[in-house]
Amino acid sequence: MSEELDAVDARILDLLQRDASLSIAEIAEKVGLSSSPAWRRIERLKKAGVILRQVTLLDQEKLGLNFEVMASVKLQLPSRENLEKFERAVTDWPEVTDCATVTGAVDYMLRVVTRDMHAYDDFLRDKMLALGLVSDVQSRIVMRVSKRTTAAPLELVLGNLKD
Repeated sequence: MSEELDAVDARILDLLQRDASLSIAEIAEKVGLSSSPAWRRIERLKKAGVILRQVTLLDQEKLGLNFEVMASVKLQLPSRENLEKFERAVTDWPEVTDCATVTGAVDYMLRVVTRDMHAYDDFLRDKMLALGLVSDVQSRIVMRVSKRTTAAPLELVLGNLKD
């Protein structure tokens, strides 16, 4: 759908990525439309699958989730069946906030969030290694996050968006 997006669509998407709690009226005012056309555009973007869902981002540290790990996971045998079994398991593990199949020496990169190192050790032993599919896990403890965003880089689609 990227070829069907115009500058107004991009501005609406940018606003929603920054604050999904904005009302239709607020969005309409910021993009120079009345409420009805703004609402129709948003509905079209939802129907097209450009807008997947609207969520609230939480401060993990304030919730006591202070331990974050980037884990490189290698399966014993990366067969189609084992890859699918691992991916199904990952969807049930709330500690895993991101999981990506990658190229190179490992099969997956996971972002894992827990309360502390002991909770991460429990996760490794009781969930990941208990599957019987994993041959190696390289864990890298996140010391500090210098950038984290959920926003798609719309500038790459339609040029720089200005506030």
